[in-house]
Order: sequence, then structure tokens, then C-alpha cells
Amino acid sequence: MATATLTVGVFPVVRDLVSLTKPRVSLLVILTCAAGMAIAPGSIGLGRILLMMLGMVLVVGSANVLNCYLERESDGLMRRTEKRALPAGRLPPPLALGFGLALATVSLPMLLSVNTATGLLGILALFLYVGVYTPMKSRSPEAMVVGAVPGALPPLMGWTAVTAAVDAGALVLFGILFLWQMPHVIGLSCYRKAEYVRAGIRVLPAVRGDRMAKWHALGWAMLLLPVSAWLVPLGVAGPLYGTAAILLGLAYVAVILRGFRSEAGEPWGRRLFLVSLFYLPLLFMSLMFDALV
Repeated sequence: MATATLTVGVFPVVRDLVSLTKPRVSLLVILTCAAGMAIAPGSIGLGRILLMMLGMVLVVGSANVLNCYLERESDGLMRRTEKRALPAGRLPPPLALGFGLALATVSLPMLLSVNTATGLLGILALFLYVGVYTPMKSRSPEAMVVGAVPGALPPLMGWTAVTAAVDAGALVLFGILFLWQMPHVIGLSCYRKAEYVRAGIRVLPAVRGDRMAKWHALGWAMLLLPVSAWLVPLGVAGPLYGTAAILLGLAYVAVILRGFRSEAGEPWGRRLFLVSLFYLPLLFMSLMFDALV
């Protein structure tokens, strides 16, 4: 664990608190939530759009802060996370806990004011991520399946912000995010396997081996192909998006298949993780562009 050095000064403390919310994750949430609102049938006023987006950013921030609080010790055992404010000792844990709870207190009523369905989904996402997924990571590799549920809710919540209902289009959006996360998480787990083992987190490649992890990644990615394209026959998206979904999905599968040529998990995992970071924004940007043209 990094040497403890308590942050002094208002700006550095604010900076470290904001870093606990994982702003880069919030950008992805904004994109997927906005896509859900953009393609949902119906209309929504500017005020409600802003309320929805702010509520989403804050509830995701709350989940991330509380996750950092609960995992501060294991984070200190991983090179990827050891410099975060809590394991590095720059912030006292009670301050982070209070900040995370305050964000939840503000964000959940905001989402409920959008409509009941959206608010309840926000409550579910926060509970599953903090209360179930986070403690489960040290017990079972199936935690990634549980964690994928709250991770897949932002576009569904964007949809319900407009429609106040969960229907076929919303469920397909949820399915896309859910399935995308599996190879994404498996790639990161293979890339950082040694660190996860040292931190006591039971990731799939560490428990069942790299080759089994590759088979899991391939299965999830192959399911993602038809699910991502299903928005077209539903009439939610057009051929432009459909073409992008097929091409991106095939590229995702191809990267995974390439890994079967070698047993080396770390370089394969890093490559898959990086490709996954391009796949999702490109897919959702094509979805939003398709809705505009």
C-alpha cells in the first residue's frame, strides 16, 4: 500500500473526492443514457433531460465512491488502484463514506422525480453494485454477472425517463450493455490477473484458467452480435446502425478468437480490454446518429 499522506487544502480535497466518483466512467454513462433517451418513443423536455442526466451522474458517482470506500484495502494491493485517494491515505475513510452517502441522498430523489420507474431502477442499480456486487467480488467469479446488471441499467433508465415503462427496446439496450461488459471484464481480469489474486478478488481467469475465460468471453460476444442487431427489426434503429452493430460485433469476436492461438492471457486480455473501450462508444454513437438522420 502507498505511504499515507493526508490531503491538505480545499481544492486538493475536492479533487480527490471527485476522483472517487470515477469521472471517465460517468462519461460512458452519460453517452449510453443519452442514447436511451434519444431513441425512446415519445418526447421529453429539456428540464427533465438535465435532471435525468445530473441524477444519473450523481448516482453513479455515489456507487463508485462507496465502492472505493469498501475496497480501500484491496485497492492498496493493486498497482492499478494503489494511488487512489483512500489506499494512498490522502482522504480519511469517513469523509469518503459521508460523501458517497450524500450523493445517494441527492441523486435518488432526483431520479424519482423524473418518474417512478426510473427512480426505482436507480435504487436497484445502487443496491446491487454496492450491496451485492462489491462484497461478492472476493467470494466468487460470478460477481461479474451480478455487477453487469447495474452497469447495464443507464440506457434502460434513459429510455424509461421518456416512456416511464420498460418494453422490448429498453430490454435490448439493457442486453447490449450487459453482454458487452462480460468480455470487457474478462479482458481486464486476464490483463491484471496477478494483481487481482494479490488483492483477494476471485476473477474468472484466476479461478478457472485463462483458456476457460477465453471461452466465456467468446460466448458472451457471440450473444452480443444478434442482440445488438435486434434493435433494427424492432424498428428502434435503422440500417446504418444495423451495419455498424454487425461490423463492430464481428471485430469484437475476431479479437477474442485471436487469443486462442496462444495460452498467454495477459497480452490477449489487454488487447481485448482496449478494443472493448472503443466498441461501446462507437456502437452508441452510431445508434444516436442513426436516430438523427
